[in-house]
This record gives sequence, structure tokens and C-alpha cells, in this order.
Amino acid sequence: MFSLSLVIAAAAAITGCGAGAGPGTRDASVLITSDFGTHRIGDVMEQRVPGAETVMSLLERHFRVGTRYGGGFVESIAGHSGTADRFDWFYFVNGIQAAEGAAATDVHAGDHIWWDLHSWAATESVPAVVGSYPEPFTSGAAGGKKPPTVRRCAAGMQAACDLAGASLRRAGVRSAAGSLGGRAGSDAQTVVVGAWSQIKGLAGAGLLAQGPAASGVYARFVGAAGQRAGGGAERATGGGAERATGGGAERATGGGAELGLENPAGAVVRSLHGSVGLVAAVESGSPGRAIWLVTGTDAAGVMAAAHVFTAAKLDGHFAVAVEGGRVVPLPVDPSS
Repeated sequence: MFSLSLVIAAAAAITGCGAGAGPGTRDASVLITSDFGTHRIGDVMEQRVPGAETVMSLLERHFRVGTRYGGGFVESIAGHSGTADRFDWFYFVNGIQAAEGAAATDVHAGDHIWWDLHSWAATESVPAVVGSYPEPFTSGAAGGKKPPTVRRCAAGMQAACDLAGASLRRAGVRSAAGSLGGRAGSDAQTVVVGAWSQIKGLAGAGLLAQGPAASGVYARFVGAAGQRAGGGAERATGGGAERATGGGAERATGGGAELGLENPAGAVVRSLHGSVGLVAAVESGSPGRAIWLVTGTDAAGVMAAAHVFTAAKLDGHFAVAVEGGRVVPLPVDPSS
């Protein structure tokens, strides 16, 4: 897991820019938001990027930036500052949380750089987000490398898997399709399509059941077809999870699965019942790679998730639940 303390330690040692002057690059964008993408602060697209541009220098050329720890750690952007109460700036390159400080990360062609100011009360690390789609499939992660894309399709989910493949194809991404049990390869960006009961045993996908501290995703499946998260949902809310779902996850759904939605503190504050979907991304175990989950409580839920696997529906969200065709951004906004 990527620790905030490691960010600070690395940033403290960083001075200067990248690897030296070069020919430059093109079509890099910067998005500035707060509260997990809820509030947009600013954005810029730069068609011609100077040589030796880093994420930090690109940010500083377009926004007023305050730094600390020797200039490598961002404290404020456009007057919006972090606080001592677990509220800081984090950044993603093409949807993948950066592994190094902003002053040490070079900008490459097509990079979508997203800075978000948010609470890390529930987790210090959100390894990947979906709101930069079709990144990281089109340009790859930080470093300019573009790995192959593989779709892993559960039994009976071919239509949903084909829908996800068609979305990727419209973005100019070729994706090979294989079975759920097939090998994707450690160098691939992977899209897993299947009901939660089918995919929960897969590496990466199983992190959802452990909550955001493990997965970086503020939702988890509970119920007979899912998992009660080892009692974690009840513990996270001080025993209030069953009250919030109207008398218990399993009883409320007649034994079926439901999707518990969490707030920035990691507490389950709302549950979706019936055919509901989820589009989220988790770490794959390989640097710069992610496992995307297009999943749901049942086949209809998976299809609902596949229908929102588009740039327009995912834009600016860390992850999304899908209820009745309606996108619910995650984590749940405490002000809503």
C-alpha cells in the first residue's frame, strides 16, 4: 500500500525537475478537484508541453501552488489547502496513484494528471480511480508505457463483457477477451467483468470485502451472495450498519447480495438492494497497473455497470455504484 508517510519522506528529498531538457511532448491535461472529485476547482489542457516538464512544474505554471518539505510536497493549490486533520492533496497520472513526488514525475504525451484534495481518514492510499477513463488504457501509467489491455469475462456475462470491449474500442483501445480463470499477465491493464459472487475470489477483487483501507474503494458487497465483510461494516459504523439497511444486510435482501456505500470516513451509510452495479479500480500488484471491476449483485447489475463504462459516465469519479441506471459517485458525499 502506498503510504502518505512515504510520500512525505520522498518529497522531502526531491529538488529540481526531471531528467533534463528534451523535445517536449503534447496534449497533457491537469484537473484540480476536492472531496473525491465532488468539487471542481480548475482544469487546463496544454497541447504543447516544454521539455523536461514534470507534474510539479506543469502545475506551477498554471496554478498558484504552496509547497512544503523542500518544495516537493504540495500543500495548497489555488488557495485550497490541506489540514492537519487527515486532509491533503493526492495526485493520479492516467488514473493511477503516483508512486513518486510530483517534482520527480515527468509528463508524457496524453497524460491526464488529476489532483484531488480529500480526507484520508479511512485510507492513506487510493491506488486507482475510474474518473480518468479511457485512461490508463489509452496512454498508460506514469512513465509513458502503454501496456496491453485484457478483459476477463465471467460465465454468462459475455454481453456485458462485449459492451465493455466496445467502449474500449471506441476509445481506440484493443482488448483481448478471455475467461475469468485465464492469465492476464502482470504487464496488462485488466478489466474483470462478472457478478460479485463470481469474482470475489480473484486477486485484487477480493480486497473490496476488506473496505477502503485495503481496496481504496468506498463500497463493499454484503449478504449471502456477497460477504458481511467479516463484521467490518457494523464495526465501521459503531453497530449502525444493520439499522442503516433497515434491519440487516441479509434479512433486507432475503439472503441476496447488496452493495454498502461508504462515506469518506469509511462508514457504511447507505445500502443498495436488488440489481445494482459497481465500476471501480484496485491495485494489481504490479507498478502502474490496475484491475478494473465491472461487477454487480447479479447479471442485471453487471450489465448496468457495463452501460456506465464510458468516459461521460465515469468522468471525475473515484468509483461509481449504479442503481436503476443512475450513477452514484463514491464515496458518498456527506453533504448530500
